[in-house]
Amino acid sequence: MQRNLRPLNAEHSQSYAQSYAQSHLPMGGLIRKRMKTLFAMLIGLLIFQVIVIWTVEDLTLFESIWITMTTVSTVGYGDYAPQTLIGRLSTIIVLFIGAITVLTLIISDFIEYRFYRRERILRGLWVYKMKEHIVIINTPQHGGEQYFMRFASQIRSNPGYENVPIMLLTRQFPDGLPPELTDMGLVHFHGTGSDPSALQAVHAGSARHIVVLATEETDDNSDSITFDIVHRLSELNLGYQTTAECVADRNRGRLKALGIRAVIRPVRTYPEIMVRAVVAPGSEKVLEDMFNYEHDHPHRYDFLLEDLNWADIVSALIRHSIGTALAYIDDDGEVICQPPIKQPIKGKGLIVLVRSIETPDLEVVKEALDRYRTFLKTWHNSPESNSTDS
Repeated sequence: MQRNLRPLNAEHSQSYAQSYAQSHLPMGGLIRKRMKTLFAMLIGLLIFQVIVIWTVEDLTLFESIWITMTTVSTVGYGDYAPQTLIGRLSTIIVLFIGAITVLTLIISDFIEYRFYRRERILRGLWVYKMKEHIVIINTPQHGGEQYFMRFASQIRSNPGYENVPIMLLTRQFPDGLPPELTDMGLVHFHGTGSDPSALQAVHAGSARHIVVLATEETDDNSDSITFDIVHRLSELNLGYQTTAECVADRNRGRLKALGIRAVIRPVRTYPEIMVRAVVAPGSEKVLEDMFNYEHDHPHRYDFLLEDLNWADIVSALIRHSIGTALAYIDDDGEVICQPPIKQPIKGKGLIVLVRSIETPDLEVVKEALDRYRTFLKTWHNSPESNSTDS
């Protein structure tokens, strides 16, 4: 990874200014420029009218401003009126040029600009000013809408992420995002992560996290597209905030070598794994292991639990190199995670994270708990325990 490169910052990039003018809104820029010119003309005309009325009429400065504003807005309260010929002629000019012509043009341009902006947003061509947001590159081949909805709801349930903006960089949704996604505050830009101008348009350099999804979650060839995108991000020194999906495990090393934050398998039915990888890097490794038998997996042991508390159970399993207790099954069949550590456990089973290669059988687990019970009785009857209690 090239550390000497500064992060991509679209706002301070000359190339961004050029691409902005080409890909963003040449028409919108013209409309805004024309509105500024019309506003300047209107303000100049109002200042001229105030000076004329204040000079030729027997009115104070505030009264001159008041009559000018009521004239240009076509309200005409009638409490003040110009009496001189010059005052009346200037009022006619202001009324026809300012109120009827200039204001009408400004309102027309404003409405035109709003329609133009709405069309650009729907087509994914609007460049939002964002920072500390999440950029998601690519869209799942199937069920993308549901994936993004679950991802957004899960990510925003984490402390510090409640209002985080989410930007999608994708060629999907050419007719606009579904209402379910826009209602959740998601926006999109029509493009790909392989296009540098698109990365600038979504302000990748100002993003809090960047997520690169596999274009096809079951096709190894999609890793080449992911690699190209991640390589571009790495060149811009953005790998440290990038989480990428990798279909083939053999390609993980190539992605890791680019210095990215985390690499996970595509798991479309559980976007929560991607959320964990984003907010708590490293936890995705634990979650991935639970879905296979390569390293570790959760195993269920059915037997009666009566007298030990949760701290004793966890300690007994670790001391005997069995695994890590994750939850227990109570008498009603409910799975209880993170129970109180000092409360005696009564149930009919345990769920333990064990090694997949050497999975302990039920008798080994029972023996470990029995040995720990013996250890506890010996400890409670020892002089050391009595002195500690006193």
